[in-house]
Formats: sequence, C-alpha cells, structure tokens
Amino acid sequence: MAAINDLIAKIEDAELRQRIEAELKRLLGQKKFGLVFEDHQPEGLDLGPIYPSLELMDEVVGQASEPDGKSASNSSIGRLGGLPHYWHTLIEADNYYALQLLAYLYPGKVDCIYIDPPYNTGARDWKYNNDYVDSSDQYRHSKWLSMMKRRLLLAKELLNPKDSVLIVTIDEKEYLHLGCLLEELFPEARMQMVTSVISAKGVVRAGQFSRVEEYIFIIELGQSKLTPFEYNMLDSDIKKESNRSIEWLGFRRRAPQAVRESRPNQFYPIFVDKKTGNIHSIGEVLPQGIDRNTVIIPDNCIALWPLSKEGDERLWSLQQKQAVINWGKGYLKVNWNEQKEIGTVYYLPEGTIEDIENGSATTLGYNNDGSIKAKYCETGTTPPKRVWNMQSHNAETYGTTILSSMIGKRFNFPKSLYAVHDTIRFFVANKPNALIVDFFAGSGTTLHAVNLLNAEDGGNRRCIMVTNNEVSEQEAKTLTKRGFKPGDEEWERWGIARYVNWPRTVCSIEGHDVNGEPLKGEYLVGDASKRRNNEDEEAGEKGIAGNADDARRRRPLSEGFAANCAFFKLNFLDKTQVALGRQFRELLPLLWMKAGAEGRCPRLESDQVPPMLVLSENRFAVLTDEKYFGEFLAEVEAQDAVRTVYLVVDSDTMYREMSRCFPRRQTCQLYRDYLDNFRINTPRQ
Repeated sequence: MAAINDLIAKIEDAELRQRIEAELKRLLGQKKFGLVFEDHQPEGLDLGPIYPSLELMDEVVGQASEPDGKSASNSSIGRLGGLPHYWHTLIEADNYYALQLLAYLYPGKVDCIYIDPPYNTGARDWKYNNDYVDSSDQYRHSKWLSMMKRRLLLAKELLNPKDSVLIVTIDEKEYLHLGCLLEELFPEARMQMVTSVISAKGVVRAGQFSRVEEYIFIIELGQSKLTPFEYNMLDSDIKKESNRSIEWLGFRRRAPQAVRESRPNQFYPIFVDKKTGNIHSIGEVLPQGIDRNTVIIPDNCIALWPLSKEGDERLWSLQQKQAVINWGKGYLKVNWNEQKEIGTVYYLPEGTIEDIENGSATTLGYNNDGSIKAKYCETGTTPPKRVWNMQSHNAETYGTTILSSMIGKRFNFPKSLYAVHDTIRFFVANKPNALIVDFFAGSGTTLHAVNLLNAEDGGNRRCIMVTNNEVSEQEAKTLTKRGFKPGDEEWERWGIARYVNWPRTVCSIEGHDVNGEPLKGEYLVGDASKRRNNEDEEAGEKGIAGNADDARRRRPLSEGFAANCAFFKLNFLDKTQVALGRQFRELLPLLWMKAGAEGRCPRLESDQVPPMLVLSENRFAVLTDEKYFGEFLAEVEAQDAVRTVYLVVDSDTMYREMSRCFPRRQTCQLYRDYLDNFRINTPRQ
C-alpha cells in the first residue's frame, strides 16, 4: 500500500490523482472473500417509492383462439367459494414489487417461503431487462445473483425471525453461488442442502452425466424445526410399520470413549438368576481402582458387567440409580442363555419410555421376568435423510401428468405435487394456520400442495402466490405475427398467471378440467397423510395414484378441495390521491389482506368513500371520517369478530387517543401508515 500511495503522490494532475485515490479506496472497500459478483442495475425496475394496490380480477376469458389457432376453454378469473373462512391469493405482478407490498402487509409474519426460481441454465427461461439471458452472456451469473439478492432481501423481511423457514430449489448451474448468497444474507440462520431425485430416467446431456436431481436449500430461522414422518426419504419404504413391537437396545454403551474411567457412576454389576435368567438385583457402583472380581455375588446368580468382546471395562447406558428405577418399571431385561450361563442386558431408551407413558405406545402386559410388553399401533416416524429418492417426487408422472390432466399441455416441467407437499410438510405440519408464500409461483404447484396438506390433516394454512404474466417465447412470436403486443387483452390472456396458474387453481379446487369434465385419478394420501409409493408404471401413466396400501384412504381428484382463492393484479396509485382519500376503493383489498384475508374480499361499487365500514365477516373495520368516531366505536365494540381497526386521521395525537379505545384490537393509522411505509422502506440498491 505504501508503494502505491507513493506512486499516486507523484501524479501531477490533481484531478486525476484524486480520482485514482477515490477508485483505490473503493476497491479496498470491496470484500476480499466470499461471494463476489457484479451488482447489476435492477432489471428494468424503478427503485423509487411505489404505492401499490390490488385489483380483483373479475373479467371472463371468453371463447377464443389459442396462439396456435386451437380453441380455448372458458376460464373464470375471479373468486372461488368454499367452506373455510380464510382465502388464498394469487397476485399477478413482477415479484419484486409484490414483495415490497407483502413486506408492508405481513412483516415478520410468514411461516414458510417456498420458491422455485429460474435455474439460469442458459436456456431461454428467464429475462433480464426484458431480454432472455443465454449461456453466452458473460454476466449471466451476476445478473441472476443480482436478481435473486434483491428479492431475498425483501423475503427476509417477511419471515418470522422467531420461527420460520425459507426453501429454495435449484440445479447445479447456480447451487454454489446460491449457497454463498444465502449464507451471506442469512448469517443467523441454519442452512442445509438436500439432494432430491426428480427423474430416474434422467436428462441426457451430451458428453456429461445425466441429470436426475435438483437441490433444495433449507434456511431455518429461530426455533424452526422439522417434523419427521414415516419415510426417511432415501427410499419409499416405511421403516416403522404399524402394530410393531417396541424396540429394545443393548444396555452396554459402544462408543470408543465409553470406558469405565470416563463415567464411574455407570460401572456396576447386574446380578442375574442362573436358572430363570431374570434380573435378581442391581449392584452398587464399583469405585475406581476396585477389582470387579472382588464383588460378592448373591447365591445362584451371575454378575453381568459392561465388558467389550475383548474384556475391556466399559459403561452401562444409565447411572445405577436410574437403572434401578427403570428395572422396577419393566424397562430393563436380560436375554439369557441358560446352557452357557451368559446373557445380554437390554433397555428401553428415553423416547420409547415416553411413548409408553404418554400412550403413544400401547402396553399389552408384562413378561415373566417383569419386562414390559408394548407395541405401536400407528406407523412410526424416522429421521429424514438429506438425499431424497421418492418415487412420488417424479416430476413427469406427478407433475406433468397431473397438470396436463387439468389444463392440457400449457406448461413445461412443473414440479411433482408431492415433492412440494412433502418439503413444506416437514416445517408446517405442526402449524395448521401457517402462512406460506411462493413468489416464483409458476404453474401454481405450491397452492395445490397446501390445499392437499390441509385436506389431509384439517389445517387452515393459507398460501399467497405471486407470478408475472409472461407468455412463452413461442407464444410471443405467434402473437407478434398476429399483430398483438404486451398489454393487449389478447396477449395477456395467454400469460402464465391467467392461462396456467389460475386455471390450475380453479380446476384443482373444483375437481374438474378446463372443459368442465370431472378429473380422473386419485391423490396419494392416506390416514394421517401416510402413503406408500409402490405405484406401478402403468398406474402412474393412467392416473395420479397407483397401487397402494389397503389402509390408505383414497381421495379422488374430482373431490376437489374446500378452499377459497382470489386473483389480483398489482397496480400502482398516485400518492397525492391516496393522501386526499380519493383511492379508498383501490386500497380496500390491501386492508382486507393485511387483516388476514378472511371472508370474501369486500368491494365498493363507486368511488364515494363511506364514513365508516364495520366488516365483521372480514374481521376488520375502517373509520374514514372522525366525526363518526362515537358511532364507529359503539358498532365495533358490538362486533367481537373485528380484530383489526383502521383509522383515517392525520393527527398523530388524535390517532393515539382513538387507538386507546381499542385495547383488544390491532389498530393502524391511514393513510399515514401506508404512505410512510413505501416512502421510507422502499429498498435501495
């Protein structure tokens, strides 16, 4: 550094010298290790403050011609009715802007984010500044990382820091870069990577190994933990069948470091009756330095010690006092060979004892030696492994086949429904009211998986999907030849949000295809969501579920789901008009979502702003004219269902006084809260 500074000092041109010094300072400020990439300007995004709103899509896509000239089916764009009070949502938008909106609506409230971003394979699968990024682009990786970084930073604002998970799928083209980026953006989190086989046939690549797998990054925050299930995920066999006996373990510890000297309280004799093989008694701990052969053995008994095969003195798995207690309860026994007068001590581990005592394992009685007899009536769980090879995760059979049965061949390479279902289930199985977000929603597999999970266990999990409305490259060429351009109604109806995601959502919930015909086949579900994956190939080709265990409860696809979903398009408002209260109608869907998206999304038929709204079905209320506060307060207090109160008032003092009148409810100041959020918290790059 000294030599460089000396050389710079010799530059006579003062302006040039200052510029070089500034550039050197900038270079020295760059990080010297970790993920280093060219931070590109946003892909056509305006990074100034935005003021978003949601437009509920109610128009109908009528009978029309597809880009290839084929007939298209009617597809309703709007809302679906169902039994639950909560509503899923699909938002048509660039996900960067949508994430800014969601960060306002649900800061720190999301339980799970599952995304399947573009893999940046070099194929024409994603755009940057409206141009496809191909393999010849020297900045391909840094453009992708720039795109991901901006969105992951916003996603982090959504996640509950105390207990949530981010799940990102990727292939080998970017998994190394993505892993480094995730470690950089989530240093406080716990990160694992799962290898998941998605196609046993493999994708042939000339001169290379065939690709059969993808990678799943799992980023856990706070107290998040996975819930194990019946599969270890390395194969499709259930490891712990129902009606199985409890498992006894060898009582001698086998770890190399488990020697007598390491834990003196775990070296003691167990006296066994030579004739019956039953435990007679448990001796006292033998102090260090005392020869075990000096211990007095009761008559007609033999002493068993924790000795290795080589005769080394080891340890029992429990201290002597605890061993006595467990023996008294029937949790300790000996397998005895009367002829050779040798035996092996077995015990029940803490988890099995807990299962017996809390009823998870059923007690059947006791053996002659006093040891307990018990079994598990239900299928047991097993720790999942980090390599998954589940037949139900095959993307062709359980992704393409499922989607095509509903909407035809409108989308290439959808994920297996069960691959998404199983991944999410690990982290929200014990969260029946979880909020799940997918901002690379694509064909809508995530919402489909959430509905299936809710149907299996009676949960009320809610899903928010975000996707743009891009058309495929071939569709774009065809539409362009026909004289259409982006923004035209004819162009927009063939985009992924309206032509793929929403029709799939409608069909999966209502149980029919786009032609109104009942769906054929069955979901792979069962009691407590237990399913086998021994489907034969023929069944996989014909339907959704093949051969399965007789105990499996079958769920026809035609049954659909008891679910609601609303389809919105993201628009932008003028902040001045918002401040003047002239766009209340446009903001009403945001208030509905922020309050929990319960009940049918309310709407106003005119621009006239009511002085107040008390919407018990939606569990929120809005005061727009403070002169009506007394009447508003009385009506809100009479509605126990109202949990969120919005107050349109300019004075902070007045807002505080009003909000004190609602101690049991969440309050929010409009329009100050909305405008300040997007003015102050708009992400800067």
